[in-house]
Amino acid sequence: MTDITYIKTQEGFAYLAVVIDLYSRMVVGWALKQRQDTEVVLQALLMAVWRRKPKNRVLIHSDQGSQYTSIDWAAFLREHNLEHSMSRRGNCYDNAAESFFNLLKRERIRRRVYKSRDEARQDVFDYIEMFYNPKRKHSTNGMLSPVEFERRQI
Repeated sequence: MTDITYIKTQEGFAYLAVVIDLYSRMVVGWALKQRQDTEVVLQALLMAVWRRKPKNRVLIHSDQGSQYTSIDWAAFLREHNLEHSMSRRGNCYDNAAESFFNLLKRERIRRRVYKSRDEARQDVFDYIEMFYNPKRKHSTNGMLSPVEFERRQI
């Protein structure tokens, strides 16, 4: 599952794209950029592909935003043997990334005023890589963090 949200900074908005493994709830790819364009979603997906190195065809679910219907997005998916699935138009309720964004904003971002996009990027890195993936427990994972849940599945 992949999606984009925005983070307010004193420099202007920063746009965060994430790729989440729906099985474990792990954020396997993310990127934060100044613009909400195809580049930010491709960088997040590239990180996910680099981390997971999928051997079989993988389903990537998104909404129908312009970033996910672009020619570059479609080419990247073909090149990496990924299959695209999209939500119904205007339906945010079948988007699991919204749950992650809600947690991120409630647990971290809402409490902060970032001076710069770089400061926001550092804090998002800390939240995802140092807290959410290795420590944040999920009821859907039997109250295990995504890292611990995946470790126990091997």
